[in-house]
Amino acid sequence: MEKSVLIHPSVQLERTGTSTRSGIWFVAIGAALWGIDPLFRILLLKHLTSSQIVLFEHLLLLVYAVPVLWLHRKELRGLAIRHVIALLFISWGGSAVATIMFTSAFAYGNPNAVLLLQKLQPLFAIIMARLILKEKLPTLFPLLLLMALGGTYLLTFGFAAPVGSMSEFAAASGLLSIGAAALWGGSTVMGRVLLNKMQFETVTALRFTCALPLLFATTWFEGDKLQLPVGTMDWMALSGNLLLQAALPGLFSLLLYYRGLAGTKASYATLAELLFPAVGVLINWLVFQQTVTVVQIIGFLLIWFMLFKLSRQH
Repeated sequence: MEKSVLIHPSVQLERTGTSTRSGIWFVAIGAALWGIDPLFRILLLKHLTSSQIVLFEHLLLLVYAVPVLWLHRKELRGLAIRHVIALLFISWGGSAVATIMFTSAFAYGNPNAVLLLQKLQPLFAIIMARLILKEKLPTLFPLLLLMALGGTYLLTFGFAAPVGSMSEFAAASGLLSIGAAALWGGSTVMGRVLLNKMQFETVTALRFTCALPLLFATTWFEGDKLQLPVGTMDWMALSGNLLLQAALPGLFSLLLYYRGLAGTKASYATLAELLFPAVGVLINWLVFQQTVTVVQIIGFLLIWFMLFKLSRQH
């Protein structure tokens, strides 16, 4: 699917030390760690806004990013325009805006629907690969697109027509989640461009660091005051959630994901990423008592079947 941005396999595997088989597992484990994201993010929304959560998360990640960028500073020389554009896309779009949209979606709608809609990411990645990399679209793409749209509708509204105030909240949550999926799907394409130039550790560090100016501006213009807890125990819980959110579904998951992506076909990575919504829905069921409806399962299966058909094509 992304043949035009791949380097030669022998060079690629030598650079990352990752075989195709182990690369799939790196992608899968990274995606599984994304699934535990609601465990921290939903609790943080009780005290902080979406922008504040993402800003604090990225500030904590500077502990990793600054030393890595210093050690790998030679890789930053000679960046072409396409590398700068790709870097801005994954940092401002994928790391800042998409994460804010994803966090906000939990405040409006069903958390399971928010998670399951993230399986639209590969669809947006294919469209961007066509527009940016001039790759040919897969066979029967219009039909598969309609199938994905049908699954998206069922995940957002169910079988009922979108009427009433509840549907407005569902629509807002769905649009925010789909917007995050689009930006993250595009970030996959842009990430492959950067991985041809630098190591996966450097890409991860740049993604976190370059997002900070936009996050500071967004939080400043929102003007919302911090709703900080009063008690010592609440302070410790908030700090612990922020630290775990930044470390597990933030830093560690992306390191694993980029390492695996550098040596894995996008079609294989797409199926491995199914662990993201699967683990997320499981967490919501066990911790937040959010059950999955039959309609959501039908919508998810439509999207999954679309992805399965895409993965079997070049």
